[in-house]
Amino acid sequence: MFNAIREQIDTVFKRDPAARSALEIWLCYPGFHAILLHRVAHRLYIGGWFTLGRVVSQFSRTLTGIEIHPGARIGRRFFIDHGMGVVIGETSEIGDDVLLYQGVTLGGTGKDTGKRHPTIGDGVVIGTGAKILGNIRIGDHAKVGAGSVVVRPVPDYSTVVGVPGRVVGGAETDPLEHGMLPDPAGQAIDDLARRMAQLESLMRSLADEKTTTKH
Repeated sequence: MFNAIREQIDTVFKRDPAARSALEIWLCYPGFHAILLHRVAHRLYIGGWFTLGRVVSQFSRTLTGIEIHPGARIGRRFFIDHGMGVVIGETSEIGDDVLLYQGVTLGGTGKDTGKRHPTIGDGVVIGTGAKILGNIRIGDHAKVGAGSVVVRPVPDYSTVVGVPGRVVGGAETDPLEHGMLPDPAGQAIDDLARRMAQLESLMRSLADEKTTTKH
């Protein structure tokens, strides 16, 4: 248990340059509190103490603003940055070294039973406000841009942005450089504007040729 706590503190130091001391993490990091309380709630839940597990998870939600169902399976060195508004559903599965920002939802769709929440691979980064919905897999070391809505599986080492989420490249972008992520909608608009300008130039040229021919 103490080794797990030490590893979680080291993860915060690694992920957050604002962290200055272990005491600060103990007192001021809701993501740290939510993860530790989830470990307790999950053990109770898988041990058959379903209601008690839910009580612990609800206490954690009230304390931290982060809602993690006790049935969710979460790997090692998981980090939630700030974390307010994060929701993780019952059948979610999260690998090792995953980073979530505030407002992320790992949710289900409809009233399906069984596995109905996402599976998140190792080393995944999910940006602020992103929504991952349904029984889909986000591949290892993938990155999901802020505000994206992902409803289809994502390959390993991919970057996904937009609504609905689209794969726009590999995962070369640094985890914190959300401003460097591609903007496919913006690129499409720019391409359309450029093509319109080319057509207008061509039409002016044809009009000039016609005028010259008449004279």
